[in-house]
Amino acid sequence: MLHVLPSDHDVNVDAGYLLAVQQAAAAASEGRLVTFGIVPTAPETGYGYIKAGAGLGEGVNAVERFVEKPDLARAEQMLADGGYLWNSGMFMIGAEAFPAECAALSPDTLAAASGAVEAARIDLDFVRLDEAAFATAPNISVDYAIFEKTRSAAVVAVSFGWSDLGSWDAVWKAQGHDAAGNAGSGSVTFSHTSNSLVVTDHAHVAVEGLDDIAVIASEDAIYVGKLSEAQKVGPLVKVLRAGKDTVGLTEIHRTAYRPRGGYASVLNGERFQVKRLFVKPGKKLSLQKHHHRSEHWVVVRGTAEVTLDGVVTMLSENQSIYLPLGCTHRLANPGKIELELIEVQTGSYLGEDDIIRIEDEFGRA
Repeated sequence: MLHVLPSDHDVNVDAGYLLAVQQAAAAASEGRLVTFGIVPTAPETGYGYIKAGAGLGEGVNAVERFVEKPDLARAEQMLADGGYLWNSGMFMIGAEAFPAECAALSPDTLAAASGAVEAARIDLDFVRLDEAAFATAPNISVDYAIFEKTRSAAVVAVSFGWSDLGSWDAVWKAQGHDAAGNAGSGSVTFSHTSNSLVVTDHAHVAVEGLDDIAVIASEDAIYVGKLSEAQKVGPLVKVLRAGKDTVGLTEIHRTAYRPRGGYASVLNGERFQVKRLFVKPGKKLSLQKHHHRSEHWVVVRGTAEVTLDGVVTMLSENQSIYLPLGCTHRLANPGKIELELIEVQTGSYLGEDDIIRIEDEFGRA
């Protein structure tokens, strides 16, 4: 049995949720493909809807039809008619029933997924699906491919606390507000501003004299738009992806996580780059060298064990070491707390592919 939950939803796991899961599991055990329909509290236009049909058992109904995201007039009419639920995108499906329906209703999708799994490879501590096989899968949602075609679809109507955090207005609704209706996360100042959302993970953001505004300040980009039109972020991302100077914003986050820790880009310039490195206790980087850059490491927190051309040096906070171009080096954290360093790279080429691994505990040498 598989319970499928989107990663960007806020679900209140209470008695109502547990009862709904129990009812859905019972229907799924009989071969039903079960979706969860949220009892609507407003004529939302950002959600698809499900029309519940005949009863199939305790708390479970057949799906009469799916409805695309409606305009406001249509949403108001559906609420007035009754029997319509928000399509939550959460499912309960049998591990045998679902592939069987895929084989019957969307065989190309099943073939692509199966091929991607069969040709998958181990990469560090996770499984990487085969890219070529996966790329052959049709660009289609599970609703279109399976649930709108199957005769086995069922829905459980639920009213537990739920929010689809896939849009910024949904994030705003899920947070606490000040007296003027503002919600903020991070270092934020509101002045003569109302009904707005500000999320920042670094810079202090001050908003003056505005209403219905969303400001999202991340490490490498800032989004500003009307909160009530937050659903338009998707088309904006497509515009960014189409631009050669902005496509990187949609593909690579400035903080990269690895099994041993990770790194975050701090500053980039011509022939130099500054990064923050963090290494988990007991972990170490590969023994490596670079053809086009030298590095300078400054320890901010913790203890660093640095191997430089076979010589091991221990560094503590506020100490540093220079790694000349072409040297063989390795960084390890022998301590009990996370190791944090500032790395300054200088050279003619600073790409991540200028790494020649000599020894590596993850088999990348």
